[in-house]
Amino acid sequence: MAVISSPATLSTLPSLPATKSYRTLSKVIITANSIRCFSSPPQQMDDRQQPGTTKHVVVCGGGIIGVCTAYFLAKKGAAVTLVEKSSVACAASGKAGGFLALDWCDGGPVESLARASFNLHRSLSEELNGPESYGYRALTTLGVTITESKPSSPSGSKSSGDSTIPSWVDGQARGTRPIGSTQTTAQVHPQLFTRTLLNTAVEKHGVEVVIGKLEQVRVEEGRVGSVVLEGGRVIESDSVVLALGPWTGKFEMLASMFRVYGLKAHSIILEPKEPDAITPHALFLSYYPLGGRAMEPEVYPRPTGEVYICGMSAEAEVPDDPEQIVGNPESIEMLKRVGRNVSSHLAEGEAQVKAEQACFLPCTDDGVPVIGEVPGVKGCFVAAGHSCWGILNGPATGAAVAELVLDGSATTVDLSQFNPARFVGRGRVKV
Repeated sequence: MAVISSPATLSTLPSLPATKSYRTLSKVIITANSIRCFSSPPQQMDDRQQPGTTKHVVVCGGGIIGVCTAYFLAKKGAAVTLVEKSSVACAASGKAGGFLALDWCDGGPVESLARASFNLHRSLSEELNGPESYGYRALTTLGVTITESKPSSPSGSKSSGDSTIPSWVDGQARGTRPIGSTQTTAQVHPQLFTRTLLNTAVEKHGVEVVIGKLEQVRVEEGRVGSVVLEGGRVIESDSVVLALGPWTGKFEMLASMFRVYGLKAHSIILEPKEPDAITPHALFLSYYPLGGRAMEPEVYPRPTGEVYICGMSAEAEVPDDPEQIVGNPESIEMLKRVGRNVSSHLAEGEAQVKAEQACFLPCTDDGVPVIGEVPGVKGCFVAAGHSCWGILNGPATGAAVAELVLDGSATTVDLSQFNPARFVGRGRVKV
């Protein structure tokens, strides 16, 4: 178990390659190893809130939802302890694409959440110097059809005079169409965004980070009283927020009420030899492989000079340890194949593979996130099940949960349709 209680305990993020649009970064990495080097023994700490002090909230989960919640809680004046069992943004919040869209959730239950969060991302970028700190930038987003052909077939693919196709997309592309503008789509580097936000929360708002595994939420007379970590440490609290991502389904208190399952998604990160040739266009592909089923992979150039390619998703068992998640070799190879068919800049020999990875997206059976107070347990809140839109919806979720915890109701977004009470009667609740 390890603790961060002040900025002096923070290590720095290794410098990233600078490009003309993205300067070298220096931000926090919070991992079990880096913290242990600096933290004092946990038994020297007093976890009990003293009479008359600020409301103490324990946020469990160091992904985007937990970090955003901790940030907004602390900014509103709460004393916040963030508990993470492994390392901050080590799972989907570090391995996602970081794509943001204003209106892609319109017409569904997440519309208001997505719109509020897209605008919050813009505000946070201004506050935290997002373009330089974590690669925030507006994007043009295109839908592109790629149909593989045999090696002996002509490769000429770009429609002559089609100005909508970026010059670097020189593979077998057709049917290119704009599906998002710089006013409606944007991106962040999700790991850098999450860690930058937490760094700010620690430095400016006094958030404490504890590396330890949550074992139990203790409930006394229908109200949360404390959390118990592996090894026996007890942290008393006025409120608890459970932002456990796909591990929500492994926590009995919540799993007995509703299901949050993991959708295993694969991705690779490529570093082209000519990064300046890659323009800021996100690509959503209709991809037709030879002898296979149609797929919908996505390609996101980043201002770091890297290109992120993701897809190949399927429901799978979520492992206990997020650090042990690895990609399926056949899925990784397919994404490499996608890359070289999209652009010669992404082919073997023209781009270095920087990462081959997988993560689990937290999904619910009704496709709607679960955000609100746990029925029957005063002071215990849950925020999980955001699926592929976790990075987009993190800020508004965090702001709204902070309001709910501290003010009794949310004003940033109406959370009623996300209330976990909708599952009451469908399963047995244990507390």
